[in-house]
Amino acid sequence: MGKSRFILPNAFTSMNFLLGVFAICWVTGAFTSFTSADPIRTGAYFILLSVLLDKLDGFAARLVNASSEFGAQFDSLADLIAFGLAPAFTIFFAYKTISPDWFQANGALLIVTFSIYVLCAAMRLAKYNACDSDTYHHHFSGLPSTFAGAINAILIVHLKSHGFFDDPNGVQMFLPVFVMLVTGILMVCPLFLPKLQPRKNQLLNIGQAILIVITYICGFMFISDKIPFITEYLLVLCSTYLVVGFGMGLVQRKKIIEEAKEGK
Repeated sequence: MGKSRFILPNAFTSMNFLLGVFAICWVTGAFTSFTSADPIRTGAYFILLSVLLDKLDGFAARLVNASSEFGAQFDSLADLIAFGLAPAFTIFFAYKTISPDWFQANGALLIVTFSIYVLCAAMRLAKYNACDSDTYHHHFSGLPSTFAGAINAILIVHLKSHGFFDDPNGVQMFLPVFVMLVTGILMVCPLFLPKLQPRKNQLLNIGQAILIVITYICGFMFISDKIPFITEYLLVLCSTYLVVGFGMGLVQRKKIIEEAKEGK
């Protein structure tokens, strides 16, 4: 098969990279002359597509035995665009487009939070490649950029569709900024989150598989604002996973670190 086997995994990575770039183009208004679609929801949808396709490049690489250092670095670059820059631009331009007065009054706060989130995403991805990829096999060290990007993209669409920006003087206007800041910090914090992997408990595996299938269906249907409860389901699912997962990581922290040391 030769070098041609690297085409498939790199094609998926290229797709994720372009989805992230297109998401930024949508939310910044670069594509608005082509269609009347909601730029914020469409940009967020492209981020979610990147989330759903994120694991396919690694799966394809293992399937055709085409793992490489180039692929790992390319994947991190694509993740930085799709889950670092794109969500930050989505929130930034959501405020600028929907609530320009609030944006003008709080521009400095948005710029600082934007910068922290993007820097944390970059450090998270660099740390994973340099330190964590071969250290923790059953846990993430810190919040994966994939989940951080998904949470921010889903949240801003949910709040926008429920009239969150109708009162620009309300304290609730700071919620997306706060969530972006927290998810940024969680990406680089030394907390452990269990990976979604097959378990010894078959009932747990079945339940996990069902949730994943439902999540993929909801993710692909996210572009439509006619289907109820998609954003609610995705937010509850992500929040539950993070709260329960980080809680388990804290309880098992000592054991996780010891197993990582033994595995070296």
